[in-house]
Amino acid sequence: MKRFFLAVVFLTTIGWSQTFTIPDAVLKGVPFEIKWDELTVQPGEEVAIYGVVDAPVIISPDENFVEVRKLDNMPVMVRSNLTNYVEATPNVIPAWLSILPPLIAIALALLTKEMLLSLFAGIWAGVTILAHYNPLKGFYGALDTYVVESIANPGHATIILFSFGFGGLIGLIQRNGGLAGIVNVTARYAKTRRRGILSTAMMGLFVFFDDYANSLLVGNMMRPFTDKLRISREKLSYLVDSTAAPVASVGIISTWIVFAMSLLDGELKAEGITTNAYIYFLMSIPFSFYAILALAFVFINGIQGRDFGPMYKAEKRAVEEGKLLRDGSQPLADDSMMKDILPEKIPLRWFNAVIPIFTVVAMTVVGMYVSGAPDSFPAGSTFTQKALMVIDGSDSSTALLWASFTAATVALVLSLSQRLINVREAFDSWFKGARSMALAVMILILAWALGAICRSVMTADFIVYYTQDLISPALLPTLTFILAAAISFATGTSYGTMSILVPLIVPLAGLLLGDLNDIVFLATYAAIISGAVFGDHCSPISDTTILSSLASGADNVDHVKTQLPYAMTVAGVAILFGYLPIGYMSHLPYGTGLLLYILSLSSLWLIMRYVGKPVEGSAIH
Repeated sequence: MKRFFLAVVFLTTIGWSQTFTIPDAVLKGVPFEIKWDELTVQPGEEVAIYGVVDAPVIISPDENFVEVRKLDNMPVMVRSNLTNYVEATPNVIPAWLSILPPLIAIALALLTKEMLLSLFAGIWAGVTILAHYNPLKGFYGALDTYVVESIANPGHATIILFSFGFGGLIGLIQRNGGLAGIVNVTARYAKTRRRGILSTAMMGLFVFFDDYANSLLVGNMMRPFTDKLRISREKLSYLVDSTAAPVASVGIISTWIVFAMSLLDGELKAEGITTNAYIYFLMSIPFSFYAILALAFVFINGIQGRDFGPMYKAEKRAVEEGKLLRDGSQPLADDSMMKDILPEKIPLRWFNAVIPIFTVVAMTVVGMYVSGAPDSFPAGSTFTQKALMVIDGSDSSTALLWASFTAATVALVLSLSQRLINVREAFDSWFKGARSMALAVMILILAWALGAICRSVMTADFIVYYTQDLISPALLPTLTFILAAAISFATGTSYGTMSILVPLIVPLAGLLLGDLNDIVFLATYAAIISGAVFGDHCSPISDTTILSSLASGADNVDHVKTQLPYAMTVAGVAILFGYLPIGYMSHLPYGTGLLLYILSLSSLWLIMRYVGKPVEGSAIH
């Protein structure tokens, strides 16, 4: 039976042995592609497409696709003066409906604070649109296709297993007294909220090679410590989330960077540029205004000990009432499942937690090397080139999976060898820790499914198409950042945002600027990455946002509501003192970049100083 919810279907031909690919659904008035493989025409034959705007659209046998548009539900016909090739009737969806699924999910999440309901409502709405507005088919299609395929995706299944494995590890090192030992040792240095916040931020900078590993490691490791200092879970999740993706996006080597560079490399070659894409990335780092300023704002917040907006209310509640979570909140990590495995009369030895956690980091690096290293490196390769080749070929999700279960084994051996707990208690603790991740895993599955439905209803295509005419050379960095932020926030995927915009913006920049060595192009490329960062750590449907809430034991909606004003503040400053002025500088005068950062950092400092308020009794000095 034909599945109505596929974004693309393959159609057999009528008459000739030829396969064309026509989308099953298209947006009204928005360009889409009709593809084919090695079309062979007869002498005197002219092949054309009918039933689209500006028909007949002549097909060139030298190409393998053509871009067309539709305004109605009339059939699309590919035919020539000799034969009829194919006829199909795509479902023409009003373009504005493509943004409905993410809008429903985001709006309901903010209004109801029920993530599972909100995410499924967005998926249901999207599948209903594809099912010709049949809500019953939409409901069942959401379940048996999009949700099931989210679980069945090997990469997703790996992350699910890693999440359970990491939860089990946390349960184990909590039961053997290791986490409590870290708190005791760290407390000797960080006895104030200021030092606690700064210590957490510094940990976020340390794990720079992958944002998933960053979120889960830093949040889980620092949570017992920040709880003791009465730092709210909302603040902890902000510290984790605002260092994870930003530091991974500007790190010298990370999974983010290799992905972004691989996209750029293809576009540079298409433009006839042979310069290594890594050089372009290194040159673009200073123009990643949002990512760099987001990191700086975390430390400004910690140094000043001030907050504003919903974050101030959360911190005030934690300090004055001792409530780390809002009454009625639903933290993704179920602390109630962990209470009965807290250590009692067990030596609190910090190394029983540090050694397994260090094992996670070390084995992640080893796993990435094992899964990504080629049989041999090209002669003369530098260390950086070899590292990039390894990361490019690695499977970071699999590496994290290996790391979490290896670390759990190490923790088990440590616990049993010191006779801290017996085998039954160890496995009981592991399973209880794993079960505490159940809610977050369910939300992750639905977030992935929502991302898939956003691709099916072409949410990003709608946003890109209706904003591309607004872009001018001077405004290219600014509008690119805004566009990337909008797409990543609406879809919850940073990689998807970069995949969409790099192939679109690089050729556009080449046409507008005439030279991809221009400083404005470097800023534009950096704006794509930074814009993707914005949505990645602000959207309630982003997997990194969810993982940060999970690791911090925070309510995901509360995390978004408290972090968003800070992210919007940083984004505004990044545009005003970064992307906007840089767009008017084809040749950057000496010292101008430093001046822009001085203005940006000064603005953020003053905003926190005069808009933020100190939390009563917060003991930041």
